[in-house]
Amino acid sequence: MPRKAIHPSRGFSLIELLVVTGIMVTISGIVFANNNAFGGKVLLQNLAYDAALTVRQAQVYGISVKRFSDDVFAGGYGIHFRRNTNPTIQDEFILFADVIEENGLYDCTSALACELVEASIVREGYHVYDICIPASQTEPCGNSTLDVLFRRPDPDAYIRANGVSTLQESARVIFRSPRGESQSVVIEQNGQISVQ
Repeated sequence: MPRKAIHPSRGFSLIELLVVTGIMVTISGIVFANNNAFGGKVLLQNLAYDAALTVRQAQVYGISVKRFSDDVFAGGYGIHFRRNTNPTIQDEFILFADVIEENGLYDCTSALACELVEASIVREGYHVYDICIPASQTEPCGNSTLDVLFRRPDPDAYIRANGVSTLQESARVIFRSPRGESQSVVIEQNGQISVQ
Protein backbone atom coordinates (compact mmCIF):
# COMPACT_ATOMS: atom_id res chain seq x y z
CA MET A 1 0.00 0.00 0.00
CA PRO A 2 1.42 3.33 -1.03
CA ARG A 3 1.90 5.88 1.66
CA LYS A 4 0.37 9.40 1.33
CA ALA A 5 2.61 12.34 1.90
CA ILE A 6 1.48 14.66 4.65
CA HIS A 7 1.85 18.33 3.83
CA PRO A 8 1.71 20.96 6.52
CA SER A 9 -1.26 23.44 6.19
CA ARG A 10 -0.27 26.47 4.21
CA GLY A 11 -2.42 29.27 5.78
CA PHE A 12 -2.77 32.66 4.11
CA SER A 13 -0.04 34.68 2.52
CA LEU A 14 0.52 38.31 3.47
CA ILE A 15 -0.79 39.52 0.09
CA GLU A 16 -4.03 37.58 0.48
CA LEU A 17 -4.60 39.06 3.95
CA LEU A 18 -3.93 42.60 2.68
CA VAL A 19 -6.37 42.18 -0.23
CA VAL A 20 -9.15 40.85 2.01
CA THR A 21 -8.52 43.62 4.58
CA GLY A 22 -8.62 46.28 1.83
CA ILE A 23 -11.94 44.98 0.51
CA MET A 24 -13.45 44.96 4.02
CA VAL A 25 -12.25 48.50 4.75
CA THR A 26 -13.71 49.79 1.46
CA ILE A 27 -17.10 48.16 2.02
CA SER A 28 -17.23 49.35 5.66
CA GLY A 29 -16.40 52.91 4.59
CA ILE A 30 -19.22 52.95 2.04
CA VAL A 31 -21.72 51.53 4.55
CA PHE A 32 -20.77 53.99 7.31
CA ALA A 33 -20.86 57.00 4.96
CA ASN A 34 -24.34 56.09 3.71
CA ASN A 35 -25.54 55.35 7.24
CA ASN A 36 -24.41 58.79 8.45
CA ALA A 37 -26.24 60.55 5.59
CA PHE A 38 -29.36 58.48 6.19
CA GLY A 39 -29.25 59.23 9.93
CA GLY A 40 -29.03 62.99 9.25
CA LYS A 41 -32.09 62.87 6.99
CA VAL A 42 -34.05 60.93 9.60
CA LEU A 43 -33.16 63.46 12.33
CA LEU A 44 -34.22 66.35 10.07
CA GLN A 45 -37.51 64.65 9.23
CA ASN A 46 -38.13 63.94 12.93
CA LEU A 47 -37.52 67.62 13.72
CA ALA A 48 -40.06 68.72 11.10
CA TYR A 49 -42.67 66.22 12.34
CA ASP A 50 -42.03 67.30 15.94
CA ALA A 51 -42.69 70.93 14.96
CA ALA A 52 -45.85 69.95 13.05
CA LEU A 53 -47.12 67.95 16.03
CA THR A 54 -46.45 70.90 18.33
CA VAL A 55 -48.54 73.09 16.00
CA ARG A 56 -51.29 70.44 16.15
CA GLN A 57 -51.00 70.40 19.97
CA ALA A 58 -51.49 74.19 20.03
CA GLN A 59 -54.55 73.73 17.81
CA VAL A 60 -56.05 71.14 20.18
CA TYR A 61 -55.32 73.30 23.24
CA GLY A 62 -56.81 76.37 21.54
CA ILE A 63 -60.02 74.62 20.53
CA SER A 64 -60.50 72.90 23.88
CA VAL A 65 -59.64 76.01 25.97
CA LYS A 66 -57.00 74.34 28.10
CA ARG A 67 -56.31 75.97 31.45
CA PHE A 68 -52.99 77.87 31.49
CA SER A 69 -52.58 78.11 35.27
CA ASP A 70 -54.74 77.53 38.35
CA ASP A 71 -57.15 80.38 37.70
CA VAL A 72 -56.33 81.50 34.15
CA PHE A 73 -57.86 80.18 30.94
CA ALA A 74 -56.05 81.25 27.78
CA GLY A 75 -57.85 83.07 24.98
CA GLY A 76 -55.96 80.84 22.58
CA TYR A 77 -52.86 78.74 22.19
CA GLY A 78 -50.16 79.09 19.61
CA ILE A 79 -46.67 78.32 18.50
CA HIS A 80 -43.85 80.79 18.06
CA PHE A 81 -40.99 80.20 15.62
CA ARG A 82 -37.94 82.43 15.55
CA ARG A 83 -35.24 82.39 12.90
CA ASN A 84 -31.94 82.63 14.70
CA THR A 85 -29.05 84.37 12.96
CA ASN A 86 -26.57 83.71 15.79
CA PRO A 87 -25.00 80.26 15.25
CA THR A 88 -23.88 79.99 18.89
CA ILE A 89 -27.47 80.02 20.19
CA GLN A 90 -29.59 76.90 19.76
CA ASP A 91 -32.90 77.38 17.98
CA GLU A 92 -36.21 76.61 19.65
CA PHE A 93 -39.92 76.80 18.94
CA ILE A 94 -42.33 77.70 21.70
CA LEU A 95 -45.83 76.54 22.54
CA PHE A 96 -47.54 79.49 24.23
CA ALA A 97 -50.84 80.54 25.79
CA ASP A 98 -52.13 83.94 24.66
CA VAL A 99 -52.88 85.32 28.13
CA ILE A 100 -50.90 88.54 28.74
CA GLU A 101 -52.20 90.82 25.98
CA GLU A 102 -54.31 88.40 23.91
CA ASN A 103 -52.74 89.79 20.75
CA GLY A 104 -51.98 86.48 19.02
CA LEU A 105 -48.25 86.95 19.54
CA TYR A 106 -45.83 85.33 21.97
CA ASP A 107 -45.17 87.81 24.80
CA CYS A 108 -42.44 87.22 27.34
CA THR A 109 -41.18 90.36 29.06
CA SER A 110 -39.90 88.67 32.23
CA ALA A 111 -39.97 85.35 34.06
CA LEU A 112 -43.16 86.44 35.84
CA ALA A 113 -44.88 87.76 32.72
CA CYS A 114 -44.37 85.03 30.16
CA GLU A 115 -46.83 83.04 28.05
CA LEU A 116 -44.51 80.02 27.77
CA VAL A 117 -46.16 76.61 28.00
CA GLU A 118 -43.36 74.49 26.53
CA ALA A 119 -40.12 75.16 24.64
CA SER A 120 -38.77 72.61 22.18
CA ILE A 121 -35.03 72.90 21.65
CA VAL A 122 -33.81 72.17 18.12
CA ARG A 123 -30.98 69.63 18.02
CA GLU A 124 -27.52 71.16 17.74
CA GLY A 125 -26.46 71.75 14.13
CA TYR A 126 -30.07 71.86 12.93
CA HIS A 127 -31.86 75.19 12.75
CA VAL A 128 -34.83 77.21 11.53
CA TYR A 129 -33.37 78.24 8.19
CA ASP A 130 -36.16 80.48 6.93
CA ILE A 131 -39.79 81.53 7.42
CA CYS A 132 -41.83 82.14 4.27
CA ILE A 133 -45.07 84.13 4.01
CA PRO A 134 -47.01 82.96 2.00
CA ALA A 135 -46.05 79.29 2.03
CA SER A 136 -45.87 79.09 -1.79
CA GLN A 137 -42.83 81.37 -1.87
CA THR A 138 -39.75 79.26 -2.66
CA GLU A 139 -36.81 81.66 -2.56
CA PRO A 140 -35.35 82.78 0.79
CA CYS A 141 -38.11 84.73 2.47
CA GLY A 142 -36.33 86.48 5.33
CA ASN A 143 -39.07 86.71 7.98
CA SER A 144 -37.60 86.63 11.48
CA THR A 145 -40.56 85.36 13.55
CA LEU A 146 -43.80 83.49 13.03
CA ASP A 147 -46.71 83.24 15.46
CA VAL A 148 -49.57 80.83 14.74
CA LEU A 149 -52.54 81.05 17.09
CA PHE A 150 -55.62 78.83 17.46
CA ARG A 151 -58.70 80.13 19.20
CA ARG A 152 -62.02 78.48 20.06
CA PRO A 153 -64.41 77.55 18.40
CA ASP A 154 -62.72 77.36 14.97
CA PRO A 155 -59.71 75.18 14.08
CA ASP A 156 -58.51 78.04 11.83
CA ALA A 157 -54.98 79.39 12.24
CA TYR A 158 -54.28 83.04 12.90
CA ILE A 159 -50.89 83.48 11.23
CA ARG A 160 -48.73 86.53 11.94
CA ALA A 161 -45.14 87.25 10.87
CA ASN A 162 -42.50 89.53 12.39
CA GLY A 163 -44.72 90.59 15.32
CA VAL A 164 -47.18 92.43 13.05
CA SER A 165 -50.91 91.95 13.68
CA THR A 166 -51.74 91.55 9.96
CA LEU A 167 -53.10 88.04 9.32
CA GLN A 168 -51.51 85.87 6.64
CA GLU A 169 -53.06 83.09 4.56
CA SER A 170 -50.25 80.54 5.02
CA ALA A 171 -46.70 80.08 6.26
CA ARG A 172 -43.75 77.78 5.67
CA VAL A 173 -41.06 77.11 8.28
CA ILE A 174 -37.93 75.63 6.72
CA PHE A 175 -35.59 73.55 8.86
CA ARG A 176 -32.06 72.80 7.66
CA SER A 177 -29.56 70.11 8.67
CA PRO A 178 -25.79 70.57 9.03
CA ARG A 179 -25.40 68.87 5.62
CA GLY A 180 -27.64 71.48 3.92
CA GLU A 181 -30.77 69.32 3.51
CA SER A 182 -34.13 71.02 4.09
CA GLN A 183 -37.54 69.99 5.37
CA SER A 184 -40.57 72.30 5.63
CA VAL A 185 -43.64 72.58 7.83
CA VAL A 186 -46.52 74.31 6.04
CA ILE A 187 -49.40 75.84 8.00
CA GLU A 188 -52.53 76.93 6.17
CA GLN A 189 -55.13 79.45 7.41
CA ASN A 190 -57.81 76.72 7.45
CA GLY A 191 -55.79 74.81 10.10
CA GLN A 192 -54.16 72.30 7.78
CA ILE A 193 -50.60 71.36 8.79
CA SER A 194 -48.25 69.41 6.54
CA VAL A 195 -44.59 68.40 6.33
CA GLN A 196 -42.94 68.71 2.92
